Amino acid sequence: MSASHDRGRSPEPAGPLAAPLAIDPRAAAAADTASAAAVFDDYRGRLDPDTLRRQEGDLALFAFFLGQVQAIPPAQAPAFGARLAYDPLAWANVTHGLIAAFLRWQLQEGYAIGSINVRLATVRRYCALAHAAGVLSTEALALIRTVRGYSGRQARAIDAQRRRAATPTRVGAKKAAPMVLTPAQVRALKRQPDTPQGRRDALIICLLADLGLRVGELAALEVGALDPARGTLTFYREKVHTTQTHQLSRDALEAARAYLTADALAAGPLLRGSRKNGELWGAMSARAIRERVAILGERIGITGLAPHDLRHTWATRAARAKSDPFALRDAGGWSSLLMPGRYVQASEVANSRISLDDEDS
Repeated sequence: MSASHDRGRSPEPAGPLAAPLAIDPRAAAAADTASAAAVFDDYRGRLDPDTLRRQEGDLALFAFFLGQVQAIPPAQAPAFGARLAYDPLAWANVTHGLIAAFLRWQLQEGYAIGSINVRLATVRRYCALAHAAGVLSTEALALIRTVRGYSGRQARAIDAQRRRAATPTRVGAKKAAPMVLTPAQVRALKRQPDTPQGRRDALIICLLADLGLRVGELAALEVGALDPARGTLTFYREKVHTTQTHQLSRDALEAARAYLTADALAAGPLLRGSRKNGELWGAMSARAIRERVAILGERIGITGLAPHDLRHTWATRAARAKSDPFALRDAGGWSSLLMPGRYVQASEVANSRISLDDEDS
């Protein structure tokens, strides 16, 4: 037979006919398990620490509820709540009925509507991950997605019913909405004693109220972030993954110079913690800053003051002063105009930019 005649034929196997290729089922099962776990790991690896902590709290409450309704042994709820955050198989028997019951249970327990909606979003998100990992079926996920949270109108109606029934409308320390401080209140917070603790507290208030830092950003500051010669603060904003330099306000610059000169470490964390006697030591965590701001607020008659209230006050003041929304977005460390737009809209008369035709009709 000629070479040209053989050109289109497949080559004959060398030696005896080989058995058909078969993948080891144990290897395939191991690969499936690893792939399923990777779905959760990849998602969680993209989240910032604050979001992870919030989600883990949401899942812990979901697990507590499952224990309350005997879906799992109550004693196992803490361990099961931890599993929900990273183990797809923990979601195998979660149904839309359980999730709908979780919403009703929170409502009966007096949880805030906003918190209920956020927890629903967390649970639905992890259900979607479990589906991607092959644990939840497409049909089960479709039913879960029919469980809806409460709209703003529904939330107001529910809270009105709660007030009439004299039942709690919120559970937990988080306020329904941030407060806006008056300029006099901000000035009062800045007036701190000329002591190590007082100088540190004054700097905390100035950076929150005059620059609009988030508490996590404040806690992460290093001594080198402040440049008193240039009057600037340079820091990393994790929410938008960028490093920014801000010009210090006059009050912030004065507080920074006083604290750096007398109290700050030569290097390392900027904000030092304090003992009961006012002595500075170690470093302040975000939690310690929250607790300290609350104490400083109580001293001037503001109950429940939080660092976010000072950031909210900063943004509100900037909007009222007709700051450009794009500049407000960048200075506040937001990734879109949605949040700064809310401050700008809230600070204006609704029809302030409307003009009407003067011609006779």
